[in-house]
Amino acid sequence: MSDEPVFNRRAFLGSAAALGAAGMAVPAWAQQYQYDPYGAQAPDAGMAAQPAVGGGPQHNISSFRMQDWRPYFDNLTNGAILCDMTSRAVHYWSEDESTYRLYPSSIPVSEDLTRTGRTEIIKKVEGPSWAPTPEMKKRNPEWPDFVPPGPDNPLGTHALWLSWQYYRIHGTHDTRKIGRRSSNGCIGLYNEHIKELYDLTRIGTQVLLI
Repeated sequence: MSDEPVFNRRAFLGSAAALGAAGMAVPAWAQQYQYDPYGAQAPDAGMAAQPAVGGGPQHNISSFRMQDWRPYFDNLTNGAILCDMTSRAVHYWSEDESTYRLYPSSIPVSEDLTRTGRTEIIKKVEGPSWAPTPEMKKRNPEWPDFVPPGPDNPLGTHALWLSWQYYRIHGTHDTRKIGRRSSNGCIGLYNEHIKELYDLTRIGTQVLLI
């Protein structure tokens, strides 16, 4: 008999939403375009009106719009990421201002699990493994102690480690959670989007959560 913990895959994937998990096959409705710092180039007019892929809520669509980096960062050294909890969106600006991306995201389920402020990317992992934090394990003792990379992993296909312990920007295999309060503190993106953000960022990329 295997010594590995046995758990119900369906039940775990359902509760993995609470981990900040992120997305399986999806879409491409992130607003993607060359960044114009003066706002001359707008995203496709139809994009802002579309609901999140997977049937996500639409009530925050009006705030899902392009932002300028200047109110949030002094410079774009190493690039910059803004995670906006209100609009449930992640913004990325490249160091040379040539690239801007806007992605729908999941956010923490409650205020006490939400951390805001400045941090940075300290590690990048493709095919991340996952282990619950001590607090997660205390709240959910039935959860496994370790999940290897793969379809059961709540971190999806890629993860960006932040300088704060246990905090990540990562993918998810449960696409229903994007656009919702569904994590234990992390920021989740569709797998397709975290892969792109993973490729765009570097160690030292600035991150601000508001």
